[in-house]
Parts: sequence; C-alpha cells; structure tokens
Amino acid sequence: MLTLSAPAKINWFIFIPGKRDDGYHEIRSLMQRLDLCDRLTFEPSDSLSLESDCAIPAAENIVWKAALLLKEHAGAEKGARMTLRKNIPVEAGLGGGSSDAAAALLGLDRLWRLGLSRAELSGLAARLGSDVPFFLGPPCAVASGRGEQTSPVSLERPMDLLLVKPSFGVPTGWAYRSLSRYSGLTKTEDNIKLFIRALKGGELGRLEGLGGNDLEAGVLPAFPEIGRIKAALRKEGALYVRMSGSGSAVFGIFPDGWTARKAAAKMDWWCLPARTVCGPENGA
Repeated sequence: MLTLSAPAKINWFIFIPGKRDDGYHEIRSLMQRLDLCDRLTFEPSDSLSLESDCAIPAAENIVWKAALLLKEHAGAEKGARMTLRKNIPVEAGLGGGSSDAAAALLGLDRLWRLGLSRAELSGLAARLGSDVPFFLGPPCAVASGRGEQTSPVSLERPMDLLLVKPSFGVPTGWAYRSLSRYSGLTKTEDNIKLFIRALKGGELGRLEGLGGNDLEAGVLPAFPEIGRIKAALRKEGALYVRMSGSGSAVFGIFPDGWTARKAAAKMDWWCLPARTVCGPENGA
C-alpha cells in the first residue's frame, strides 16, 4: 500500500494581464504549498476503483480522470484501489482537486512502476488543469501562462496563517468570467520582483501595497461575505489578507502561530490555522 499527501496551496497574489488567443486568461501568481493536506492511498488491484469521502461522484472526480489519463497514456493494464480522504475544502481556491490529481499521477506511476519522467507527468498534469503541474514541483513558484508554467522560488521561512472559508464556494469559471479589469504587464512584473524580495526579507508590512488578487474585483461585489472575512482578519491583526485563487477561502498572514490561533477563536466561519511549506528550488 502506498499513501501520498496532497497539499493545499495559497495564491500570494494573482495578476491577470489580459486574455489569451486560446480563450484562457494570462496570469502571474505566486503559489505556495501549505501543511494542510488530503490523503490518497493506492493498493494493487485487478481493476480500477476510487473510494472517497467527497460528495463528488467518482466518475466526475479529477483523481479518477487522472488515473484514466495515465492508464491510457502509458498503456497500463494494471488496476488500483484508490482511497481519497479530504481535508481541503472544495471550491475554496486552495487547490485541493488539482493537488489530488497530481498525487494520483505520482502514486500510480510508482504503483505501476511506469518510470515516467517528470516532464511527461507535467504534460499530463497540464491536460487535467492549469494548477496541477505546480503540485509536481517545488513548494513555491511563480505560475504564468494559463497557470501551467512554473518558475521555482526559494523561501526559507515558513509563515503562519489562518484560512477562513464561508459556507459557500465560488466556481472558478464564474470568477474568471466576472473579471472586471486587467493588470498592466510591466507593473505586474515589477511588483512580482518587489513582492518576492519583501517576502524573503520578512518585510510583511510592504506586501499589501505590492500584491493583489485581480479576481477579487468581480467576486467581492457578488459575495460580500468574503469582504467581511477579510475585514475580520485585519481586525484580529493579520498583516496581509487576500482571497486565495478564485475563492471563496481567504487567508491572513500572522506574526506567529499563537496569534493565528487566537484569531481563529474570533471567527464566525470555518477556519484553520496553517503554515506555508518551504524548501529548495529544486526540491519536490
């Protein structure tokens, strides 16, 4: 039996310079993994099956889609009994589904002893979703293109944060269709460099003026509760507050874990203290 962790992520910022010719949006985002994880277990079997505590039917689950894609690509004749245990909220902008898909590719590649290269797996991952390739690489990276191109960033100090999610989710497609403005590319590239420099230097007070989430402009008017969550986090001392991805989860960065846990006791929504995961640029 093989068990893999599938970590959540946050988007420190999302800049969207414009729309691409293929219909997708061009993005620039700094993504980092968290210590909050789903668990995916693989056991040898003559047939392929998926058991999950998630409400999504197995045939619609991205883990199942990843397994079928890998099986077809590699011509694998073996099966697997897959068990998914969810801890990451769905439709939260925390990358749970994308991370599960990446873990499925990695786990089945090992279970079936396919020996696929990381480049091959990344190519399959990009076919499953824009965020999936990120979870095959190092824990922090700048994502570009439609999100499938990643450039590693080395951060040495874990950050304490509080995740807060309302009772509803925000569909990713809807959030992008509701986009009301684009970032200028030149300013975006400058802000990315300054943001990463401030983050590496622990200058958390500078982050608010450098990082943003362009999707918030369309999401917040339709879901004002997300704005109330942002205000509540700031009231409890969060140094940097943003909606992650397309929402609906919001994260607030705190000076330490004690302060984050103290803030959690004041929230009226689902919340969970977490930490960012750090590592070398070439580490997976």
